[in-house]
Amino acid sequence: MNVKTIGEFIRKRRQILNLRQEDLSELSKLTTKTIHMIEQGNGNPSFATLEKLSEVLGFEIVLKIKQVN
Repeated sequence: MNVKTIGEFIRKRRQILNLRQEDLSELSKLTTKTIHMIEQGNGNPSFATLEKLSEVLGFEIVLKIKQVN
């Protein structure tokens, strides 16, 4: 999954929950600018940032070992 896809996922989930970027910023303790950049696919979110967003937006981050052919 690339940064643009992650940003789209976060934006859609935020909208489903009827949250503004400002609301998500307050709840996640991240800046509105950070959220905006991630949603636009321009940010490079750390794992800690994604973890904060996942707690508020109600998703979990799963790491899997990629199969190599």
